[in-house]
Amino acid sequence: MSFSDATPKNIFSFRPYWAKRFGISPVLPTSREEMDELGWDSCDIIIVTGDAYIDHPSFGMALIGRLLEAQGFRVGIIAQPDWKSTDAFTQLGQPNLYFGITAGNMDSMVNRYTSERKIRHNDAYTPDGAEGKRPDRSVAVYSHRCREAFSNTPIIIGGIEASLRRIAHYDYWSDKVRRSVLFDAKADLLIYGNAERAIVEVSHQLANNINISDIRDVRGTAYIARPGDQFHTINHDQYVSAQNETTLNEELAIRLPSFDQVKENPELYAIASRLFHQQTNPGNAKAIVQKHTDRDLFITPPPFPLSTQEMDKIYELPYTRQPHPSYNNAKIPAFDMIKFSVTIMRGCFGGCTFCSITEHEGRIIQSRSEKSILNEIKAIKDESPGFTGQISDIGGPTANMYRMKCDDKEVEKVCKRLSCVYPKICSHLNTDHTPLINLYKKARKIDGIKKINIASGLRYDLAIRSPEYIKELATHHVGGYLKIAPEHTEENTLQKMMKPGIDSYYEFKKLFEQYSAEAGKEQYLIPYFIAAHPGSTDESMLNLALWLKQNNFRLDQVQTFLPTPMALASAMYHSELNPLKKLTKNTETVYSAKGAIDRRIQKAFLRYHDAQNWPILRDKLKQMNRSDLIGNGQQQLIPSWQPEIKQPVNKNRKTKQKKYKHWS
Repeated sequence: MSFSDATPKNIFSFRPYWAKRFGISPVLPTSREEMDELGWDSCDIIIVTGDAYIDHPSFGMALIGRLLEAQGFRVGIIAQPDWKSTDAFTQLGQPNLYFGITAGNMDSMVNRYTSERKIRHNDAYTPDGAEGKRPDRSVAVYSHRCREAFSNTPIIIGGIEASLRRIAHYDYWSDKVRRSVLFDAKADLLIYGNAERAIVEVSHQLANNINISDIRDVRGTAYIARPGDQFHTINHDQYVSAQNETTLNEELAIRLPSFDQVKENPELYAIASRLFHQQTNPGNAKAIVQKHTDRDLFITPPPFPLSTQEMDKIYELPYTRQPHPSYNNAKIPAFDMIKFSVTIMRGCFGGCTFCSITEHEGRIIQSRSEKSILNEIKAIKDESPGFTGQISDIGGPTANMYRMKCDDKEVEKVCKRLSCVYPKICSHLNTDHTPLINLYKKARKIDGIKKINIASGLRYDLAIRSPEYIKELATHHVGGYLKIAPEHTEENTLQKMMKPGIDSYYEFKKLFEQYSAEAGKEQYLIPYFIAAHPGSTDESMLNLALWLKQNNFRLDQVQTFLPTPMALASAMYHSELNPLKKLTKNTETVYSAKGAIDRRIQKAFLRYHDAQNWPILRDKLKQMNRSDLIGNGQQQLIPSWQPEIKQPVNKNRKTKQKKYKHWS
């Protein structure tokens, strides 16, 4: 099969399904009563989600649901069902076409567990932040219940949990390599990444009575091959040796090391991860095949990015921008955070190894038009309850990649770089901030808008190329503090992160402070750092702690590296090898802090000022022969004395408070 067609069909050009005659739903129905009010006898598609149903384009179930409604399908929502029986999965009846299953906006394991594998006591995507409203590994659990309820109904899984578990992947919570989620969920099809193109095409094919087992040529999908299916493949050794020779046959698929191999051999896992990440560019990516015991997993190449016109129409669909009325006045923290925000773009070409945005949303930036964005801001101003005149954010995965792209389409088609900005910014990358500056200026001049805040992550290595952008940002879009993410200070660790050197931070800081002062504002940068990232040794963290003290930073919230499925940094963590480079006998080994104590020590360095951390840091500094940093001098990191510390009280259980004794 061939996936070489580079002119994808506009997702709004399909002939609408006959049920379009029912019109637009005030909200997508979640009960039989709501279906009756709409005059529906059944749903064509039912979306099952681990999140509360919020009819806002920042939430996947709403965006996909409204998109499918625009195609003419009757779409129902089952939100946060009780998974202990099939009852909740039958509340809307049997869908005519399929169940679409997602864990929600977050991987269910990331959502429920901290980086120390402790259970979180709240869920931002649940009314009143209640914990325990979704199962671990939600995609598989929901799929099983749907199959039990209606055994013959096709099941399609998607969303970030399915997307990032589409191949054999290291799972931090079980500390082992797990097989593709397709096998665990026993689903018929997996849609990965930005799902719009694939979900629209698959839905129309199913509506035209094509069996789901025959849908094999849609980009952005994965399926389990049938017995007897044959593929033209090239194995990983052949692929590597062919890189510098001739163009490979377009119909060849790359066969990764098998699940049985990678689960036992960390080196082969690292090789598979490196090869997989080289297949993210829709212009040249090949299909991927990975054997799981006696069956093949087949993954089609990534979908082509959406056009600006398609993006505009998706975000202009008739969302209420509110939680479903059945939640009454319950507070949903994730909604409160984004209800007055606007998505202006998707994708990220940064390629940070600890982040999976590129693997999920793609490296090519997909931007909305200025007109569409400004119209949404006006709609928020005029229609959103409780709006006080402040837009909380206009951005996306990053704040300042809007309309940035490769300026040479032919180069872009063959490019295999993992990042367009690391180790240095590509000469073919258009980094012009002018469209974004103009957007900011027009947005803040809308009548009734008091302030446009920028809360999305900022790429300061890009920003320093546009002092005018930093001036606009510092003058009009910062409320005293701007969060920024150097992530580390030490070059060896930054290399493993694929993050710019600390000099870029200094340059941005200088310009930010200059323009803040010119605007008559006292504003500060709040840096974010990661502890225990692969490549970060105790010496690295000590140097970072000394840098923090030298710069008078006392961090309140710190991050400990969490190995998420499919991220390159997770491959480093598991294999202790560096898949950023060609893997040979002399491949660089990568240190990762893995034990609970080692990870705690690295985190403690980030909060060197917290007296709770002083005992463990004293022990570590002595072990490192750095007792010179223990004392009461300005040049020393922690004091030699220890205050009395009361342990925080857990109100949910009665415990005796312990006191640290004075250090002796």
